[in-house]
Amino acid sequence: MTALFAGATGSDRDRDCDQDMSKKMLTSLIDAPDSLYLKKRKHFSCYQGSWADRSPLHDAACYGRVLALKTLLDQGACANLSTIDSVTPLHEACLGGHAVCAKMLIAAGAQVNARNIDGSTPLCDACSRGSVACIQLLLSHGADVNPSLITASPLHEAVLRGHQECVDILIQNGAKIEHTDCHHGTPLHVACIRGHVDCAKSLLLAGANPNARKNHETPLHYASQNNFTAVIQVLVEHGANITALNQYGKRARHLTAEDSEARQLLLYYEGHVESLKQLCRLTIRQSVGASRINYLSSLKLPDLMLNFLCHR
Repeated sequence: MTALFAGATGSDRDRDCDQDMSKKMLTSLIDAPDSLYLKKRKHFSCYQGSWADRSPLHDAACYGRVLALKTLLDQGACANLSTIDSVTPLHEACLGGHAVCAKMLIAAGAQVNARNIDGSTPLCDACSRGSVACIQLLLSHGADVNPSLITASPLHEAVLRGHQECVDILIQNGAKIEHTDCHHGTPLHVACIRGHVDCAKSLLLAGANPNARKNHETPLHYASQNNFTAVIQVLVEHGANITALNQYGKRARHLTAEDSEARQLLLYYEGHVESLKQLCRLTIRQSVGASRINYLSSLKLPDLMLNFLCHR
């Protein structure tokens, strides 16, 4: 074992390092106080079987070790050092929700819009984590709220995990609510797949299209097949078409279990006509359009009417 720590070549280390020992060393590294962290990390660097080209800076950012991170940066470590998968220390800090570490990295020159191998930015990771502090920090330093991606956007990531506060912040900062990813569709589709009714409300209030299509499936189709009755109610209230057909000619009702609450609710909606008041609200909101929906609250209208139009 001594040879592993003293002068062994990279090939020797890869061959001789035992995976179980690597796990033990990793555990001791994580549990170590900051005063011992850097010393242990130097020894642990020989165990490269699972950590590949991760640097001590990545480790410190990942586990929120502020003192270790500061020491490394003061010693000249590059804040934009990336792994073979293009993961930077800032990605790690944001994925862990470590806002103080993220702030230190940005101050040291970390790129806020760096992309990993999947195209994800630190903002995507912060949204996945649900870290409001990291999101606000990144946005204040110029992070792109709408990075060009065919996969999940920051808004998709926040909705996917039900982080409503993050969703609201992103919308306020100009996130595109109709951005479609290659897997699920729009953020509203994602909210309906996961049953995150609060996120669905935020998106719909911001003007999201309740009848958007992904492979001919609407958000209502997704909510119905998962028996998310609360989501179904919100969708219908915001104008979801209960008679819309998917690629197999099925209505949302046809995707529900026979005796499910979702089917009973959809049967009720199909058998009742919308009130004139509700039809007027839908028509007005559709006429205003998603891009101007936020201006509704600034109109000089009676509070009762304004609250009704804004679903308050």
